[in-house]
Parts: sequence; structure tokens; C-alpha cells
Amino acid sequence: MIFNIFLFGLLLAAGLFFILADLLRLPTLAAEKAMLSAGKSKKSARETLDTLLMKAAIRLSGMFRMDGYKRRRMTNTLAAAGTDMTPEVFSAYAVAKAGAVLLGVVPSLTVMPLLAPILLFLAVMIYFKAIRSADEALKAKRESVENELPRFVATLTQELKAGRDVLGMLEGYKKNAGELFAGELDVLTADMRSSSYEAALVRFEARVGSPMLSDAVRGLIGVLRGDDGAVYFQMLSHDMKQLELQRLKAEAMKIPPKVRKYSFVMLMCFLMTYLVIIGYEIVRSLGGMF
Repeated sequence: MIFNIFLFGLLLAAGLFFILADLLRLPTLAAEKAMLSAGKSKKSARETLDTLLMKAAIRLSGMFRMDGYKRRRMTNTLAAAGTDMTPEVFSAYAVAKAGAVLLGVVPSLTVMPLLAPILLFLAVMIYFKAIRSADEALKAKRESVENELPRFVATLTQELKAGRDVLGMLEGYKKNAGELFAGELDVLTADMRSSSYEAALVRFEARVGSPMLSDAVRGLIGVLRGDDGAVYFQMLSHDMKQLELQRLKAEAMKIPPKVRKYSFVMLMCFLMTYLVIIGYEIVRSLGGMF
């Protein structure tokens, strides 16, 4: 009975919403999806649920207040991660995603009460995952750039022996760079053409936020100021090769536990095969005796 009342109220609220939406000439869901996807850097279409969550986040964003430092930090993080949301909308979006799961607690209390704690725990997990998504994306971007920096610095070391055209060096390396690093170099070279070389390099360093990249940018700024950067980049290339070796060793050390886990699974499969065969033979022999 309670579930029927809840279902009747839900359908009544939906019907009143559609009537008011038609009277107030509110935009349709398809129009909102088109408007939201128009400002995306990637051209993949938003899902319907994502569109509804974004709409709710935009309305809830006015309730969020941040101090200046936290807002600037989150703005830089979102810009570096390639997210075009404001800090308030991003925080509201995380709350909206968790709230969408929390809405399922109300009907679950009447239908299946044991499901309510699971939904509550799931909502908390979704919130923390959503609020950390920008930091995780920035971390993945930074690691991708840092993995390519040793080759980038080694190339600059060789290029400095023939000339000091920093923009030409960056343009030449961009053709052989990885997809993500090539995209950052595209932005950097375009910024260098339209403004000061040093200011563009500083903005490039701030976008990525990598200490290893800061050393390379410092060397390039020194070259622009007339310093002999050949020795500096030789030493930097040597240091980065050592860091690269340490990173490869750390990744290699992670492989044995993974192999050991799958080896144990294979061992258990072999044991189960032998046990099934032995059990089958025992049952067949007992059947022959009787």
C-alpha cells in the first residue's frame, strides 16, 4: 500500500512538472544536451543522466562558497585537467551525483530496508570519486608528460649544439611527441607566437605543474636570456635518465606480485582438474564394485 502511494505521488509530480514545463516554455532535454555538449573540448555527446546531473549542479552551484585560495587552486586544477567547469559547479556536480544515488534510499526503506546502507555507502564513494576526478586526471596527465621528458630533454641537448631557436626546437619535437605532450606543445607554441616567449613558458609550466618540467622550462628561459644552456641540459638529461631508470625499476618490481597471483590461480586450476579426475575415477571404481 505504501509503495502504491509513493508511486502515485511520483507519477503525479512528473505529470505536473511536464504541464508546467510546457506552460513556461522550458527547453527540452535534447536542447539542454546540445547546449551542454557545445562547450565541451571533446565532441562526445553527454548521456541523458549526465545532462540532468549537470543541470542540477548548475542550480546548486550558487549554494557553494569558497575562499579565494581554495577557489584559485581548484580553478588551476580544473583548467590543467581540461575541465571547463567552475569550482562551484564542479563541487555541486559531485554532490548531485551522490544525491542521485541517495534518492534511492527512500523507496528502498519501504521495499528492501537492507539495501539502504549499501546505497548510502555507495553515495559516499561516488562523491569522493567525483570530487577527486580532477586531481586524478591532472596526476595522469603529469605522469604522461614526465614519462616523455627524458627524451624531450635529450633532444634539446642535441638541438642546442646546432642553434638556439627555442620555438623551432619545440616545433620540431612536436612532430614526434606523444598525443598528450604534443597537445601541450601546440598550446605552448601558439602562446609563444602571440605573446612573450618567457611568459608562455611560465604558463606552460603552471598548466602541467611538474617539478621535472620546471627544470626544463628554467633551462629554456635561460637560453632565451642568452645563457649557454648546453651544459645545463646535459646535466639535466643525465639526471632524468637516472630518474627514468628508477621509475622503470619500480614498475618492474610491481610485476612479480601480479604474476604470483595469476600463478596461484593457475595452480588451483590444475589441482581442481586433478581432484575432479581422481574423484571421477574413485566414483567409477566404486560403482563397478557394486
